[in-house]
Amino acid sequence: MASKRDYYEILGVAREATQEEIKKAYRKLAVKFHPDKNPGNKEAEESFKELGEAYEALSDVDKRAAYDRYGHAAFTGGGGGGGFGGGGGFHDPMDLFSQVFGQAFGGGFEEFFGGGGGRKQKGGKQRGSDLRYDLEIPLEEAARGVEKELEIERNTPCDPCNSTGSKGNGGTRPCTTCGGRGVVARQAGIFIQQSTCPECRGAGETVSDPCSSCKGEGRVQRNSRIKIRIPAGVDTGTRLRSSGNGDAGVRGGAAGDLYVFLHVRDHDVFERDGSDLYCEVPLPFSTAALGGELKVPTLDGQSSIKVPAGTQGGTIFRVRDKGIVSLSNGRPGDLHVKLQVEVPTKLSSDQQDKLRAFSESIGEHNSPMQESFFAKARRFFDL
Repeated sequence: MASKRDYYEILGVAREATQEEIKKAYRKLAVKFHPDKNPGNKEAEESFKELGEAYEALSDVDKRAAYDRYGHAAFTGGGGGGGFGGGGGFHDPMDLFSQVFGQAFGGGFEEFFGGGGGRKQKGGKQRGSDLRYDLEIPLEEAARGVEKELEIERNTPCDPCNSTGSKGNGGTRPCTTCGGRGVVARQAGIFIQQSTCPECRGAGETVSDPCSSCKGEGRVQRNSRIKIRIPAGVDTGTRLRSSGNGDAGVRGGAAGDLYVFLHVRDHDVFERDGSDLYCEVPLPFSTAALGGELKVPTLDGQSSIKVPAGTQGGTIFRVRDKGIVSLSNGRPGDLHVKLQVEVPTKLSSDQQDKLRAFSESIGEHNSPMQESFFAKARRFFDL
């Protein structure tokens, strides 16, 4: 028979850990191995049971002292501690999980598993599940804001039975399978495992005369069109909540919410960094040398910048307030324009002759970047 693992090892804490450190370790691992997070995973199920047993022993000061002194024998009745509870005395790990997370989150630990969807309400009602919708939009719409109409498949209230789930006046009655508890339990060694009742699906009640349209759920699945307003300044990862537009609840229960996750498509011209935009614009060789006005693109059309004579490639100009409005403070960012001097690739013989004459006329003393470079090179190579 395989020996039991050390309880401190299971929880990943030192033997001198405080009670609060033990509780934090249990919370973290219980979420990781919880059956609702790992459906059908036997290894996770066994780890969850093991965690429950370890936490039950170490969370109680007296039991922990006995374990520190006698090890696992303290709970079998064969050690000097005399055991606790005679036959092991450990509780259902699901109850432990509920207690620990109920204390930490005011009884709302269910929100770790589906945003609170499916919570039981009076009269067999259950809140509908929250839904997720991923939406891709272009940069222009993210910058200006837009209204979108989404088409989603979701559970909606059943009209024939007015969401009651009953086709007549039969109403509901306590579920005979779970006795109205909404959960069923089965023995598994020293543990009792609880799961949602397959008959009433956790409601604790069943409909006497189920509606033929919704089979007693009070809701049916259909396509819905939902309008959502996307504010200016959103970015990839922005999450929008549309209250009440998730799944309808069971038998008139409150509806869940719809969460829209935004993905902003890459732009061909602009790159974004927060509320600022960046782009590269070609600068004609003649304008770089002589100076002049240059048209640059913005999300609102074109804008003009004044280019001084002798502007070098790589120079960055800032166009104020031509970026994207900040979602947090409403202030617009700036547009940063990097100029790339455009060198002609095809010249006629006459143009080449004129360019050579121009080059000879200015000489090397009118090329500040070249002059600076060679000055540094001479010092480096000691020329």
